[in-house]
Amino acid sequence: MASKVHSLGSRGRSRVSIFIIIGLCCFFYLLGVWQRSGFGKGDGYAIEMNKHQINCNISPSLDFESHHKYVAPVESSEPKAKVFKPCDAKYSDYTPCQEQDRAMTFPRENMIYRERHCPPEEEKLRCLIPAPKGYTSPFPWPKRRDYVYYSNVPFKSLTVEKAVQNWVQFQGNVFKFPGGGTMFPQGANAYIDELARVIPLADGSVRTALDTGCGVASWGAYMLKRNVLTMSFAPRDNHEAQVQFALERGVPAVIGVLGSIQLPYPSRAFDMAQCSRCLIPWTANDGMYLMEVDRVLRPGGYWVLSGPPINWKTYYRTWKRTKEDLKAEQSRIEELAELLCWEKKYEKGDVAIWRKKVNTKSCKRKSASYCKSKDADDVWYKKMETCVTPTPEVKSPNQVAGGELKKFPARLFDVPPRIHNGDVPGFTSESYEEDNKLWKKHVNAYKRTNKLLGTTRYRNIMDMNAGLGGFAAALESSKLWVMNVVPTIAQNTLGVIYERGLIGIYHDWCEGFSTYPRTYDLIHANGVFKLYQDKCEFEDILLEMDRILRPEGMVIFRDEVDVLNKVMKIAGGMRWDTKMMDHEDGPLVPEKILVAFKQYWVVAAKATSTDQ
Repeated sequence: MASKVHSLGSRGRSRVSIFIIIGLCCFFYLLGVWQRSGFGKGDGYAIEMNKHQINCNISPSLDFESHHKYVAPVESSEPKAKVFKPCDAKYSDYTPCQEQDRAMTFPRENMIYRERHCPPEEEKLRCLIPAPKGYTSPFPWPKRRDYVYYSNVPFKSLTVEKAVQNWVQFQGNVFKFPGGGTMFPQGANAYIDELARVIPLADGSVRTALDTGCGVASWGAYMLKRNVLTMSFAPRDNHEAQVQFALERGVPAVIGVLGSIQLPYPSRAFDMAQCSRCLIPWTANDGMYLMEVDRVLRPGGYWVLSGPPINWKTYYRTWKRTKEDLKAEQSRIEELAELLCWEKKYEKGDVAIWRKKVNTKSCKRKSASYCKSKDADDVWYKKMETCVTPTPEVKSPNQVAGGELKKFPARLFDVPPRIHNGDVPGFTSESYEEDNKLWKKHVNAYKRTNKLLGTTRYRNIMDMNAGLGGFAAALESSKLWVMNVVPTIAQNTLGVIYERGLIGIYHDWCEGFSTYPRTYDLIHANGVFKLYQDKCEFEDILLEMDRILRPEGMVIFRDEVDVLNKVMKIAGGMRWDTKMMDHEDGPLVPEKILVAFKQYWVVAAKATSTDQ
């Protein structure tokens, strides 16, 4: 009887449960109808989420806008972004630290007036340097090596002054560069072939070179065919636009001179150096200029001299000098070479070649004055001295001072001797390898963003804060080259960069760079603004970047989001299109990427307006 009563109670509770479930279903159904009626937003969110899931694939039209873009506070009294006006048309080839008018106020002794003399704060231009009327994107490489649009560098003086030397010819609307030079009338290729009989240019032993007084850099242009990167320099003088022509051709070059201050390169940097009628007085100041070349020349490196006083018996009348004078000059060069532990390897016709010994153990030099500086790489605005820079000590006669390098391209990723020897504080072989992996990852992300990176579209590239050179190494290609800049306030890693077979220079970004306007196709700025945020104005650095960047050029910033927000605000008034991107590891990483594109515009007929 008890079991029967229990059964009837269970049935009652089951019916109640069923009614409760049915009631809840009806309630949620009615709730859904109410939301669909327009008062609820649930379906809108669901639809948006579905859209995002459908369109989640990365495409060329990737939206670069970031969640961290600059947003002004509500009712903010903060002024709007400053709009920068174009400079007067007369500044279209402005070089802040090498301007002629300022240069002429300095002494001519030791070429001091041709060195860097930057304007004081109150004289800095805070406007946009205009491109000349008719400016055109350069030819793609390798055609670019031989042809330059006249409208881009509208100066014909070299075609007249150097007509018989086959430097440059004017044809229609372009300049043609036949590859000639003062000391190689048969062309740069033939001249380099002669050097290759003595210097191993074909096997990767020689990768970095220095051209002291480069002209239009035809030697450097044709050395690229041998996979040799040449740092060329020439002063801004009455031969207009030498360095500008070189960079327009897609060849590395800077405005510079052997004067009274040290060259902005580390010690033991170059595998070879050459002077082809560069008119540098090598015996002046007790051989100070040869000693500076020795400082930057790697043990085992080569020095080439073609021009006075070599072959003086043939040319003394042409050079309007006496036999005695030229003979004495060459004898003095021979004495200085011996003092520097350079061994003469070749002299024939117009060319002489010396080789620096791999160490000083076998050197029988006479008494030499050694430089007392503890850091041979501390050279920014440092006076050049008449002294010999010591090389690292070795244990055996055949050991290369400072460490032996592998042949290129193996040395690009091999652990550099300065890292292996512990000469760069804070870096080990392991951290060097990690840095390489990191930059390969970063560069792959850049290429996904811009598929033209790594092609001939971007030939002249600058890395404003190069570190160990990982960005340039990851990009390495015959289609491009990278000017690796190591800021003077950053850790000194430029020696490592050269040991990898790359080129670069020291620079302070509070000042103008030693180049003409519109000479770089792409600029990479990793951590630059964080580095300089307490040193100088962001505005000045960005205006300098705009000066050296080509119209329609690209800038990649990598920095903390707060810093990039400030950069983006300033760039908004500079005719740059900007887009913020998340770090490749996702939106939670505080470091962001800002991509900027410089708009095309040129100077108008009136200096107060521009053509868009």
